[in-house]
Amino acid sequence: MKPLDDLQSALGCRFANPALLHLALTHPSVAHEHATRVQHNQRLEFLGDSVVELILTHELYERLPSLGEGPLTKARARLVNRRFLAERARRLGLGRFLMLSRGEELHGGRERPSTLADAFEALIGALYLDQGLERTREFVLRQFATELAEIPAAADLENPKGALQERLQATFAKPPEYRLESTTGPDHDRLFECAVYHGGLELGRGRGKSKKTAETEAAADALRRLEKRPPPGEPVPLPPPGDTDPDTAG
Repeated sequence: MKPLDDLQSALGCRFANPALLHLALTHPSVAHEHATRVQHNQRLEFLGDSVVELILTHELYERLPSLGEGPLTKARARLVNRRFLAERARRLGLGRFLMLSRGEELHGGRERPSTLADAFEALIGALYLDQGLERTREFVLRQFATELAEIPAAADLENPKGALQERLQATFAKPPEYRLESTTGPDHDRLFECAVYHGGLELGRGRGKSKKTAETEAAADALRRLEKRPPPGEPVPLPPPGDTDPDTAG
């Protein structure tokens, strides 16, 4: 059980029933390899998926009291996408503790994002059964602390253009300027790309099937960047417009 002791130290918690942790780390390929009824982590993954969603939904509900169902759903989707869950698993080092079939091991199963995301959810399911909801909630919120802190304010989600203008005009009288940078595609399937500028600096960029959508995405991009580098008294240079998160860029 030494490897699991190492993992529990990394997790910052000790299971009353270590068999649950062992089960959370057992990939379905093990059962397929042995052609027996070996238990694996899919049931725990099913449970953990719901537990993570419940905890994050409640946290967003409390943090963003003025948001309606639609924006809250979008905010939650940013947190529970498979890429984020796999990254949580990597941070915890779950990959090296997974129990895989020989074939899965040879084909890079320890680093496969879908396998890591499933293992993270299975871990949460095991933790919930072993430690209860409150301890699991504390663990999940620690894992998502950075992303929860970066969730934009309600206005940002509801109306990015209005939120950006309000933020900039709190310091400057001049509003942001939107420019159409390019239009591509045939007449029946246009793709517009717009950028938003302030003080001569490009703050964000977005694309869409209409100019309005592209401008909205540009404003949202600018808000995300300004969250990371708030202007102290004048607009500051921001990361290159192409350096956007593929899961949040429009």
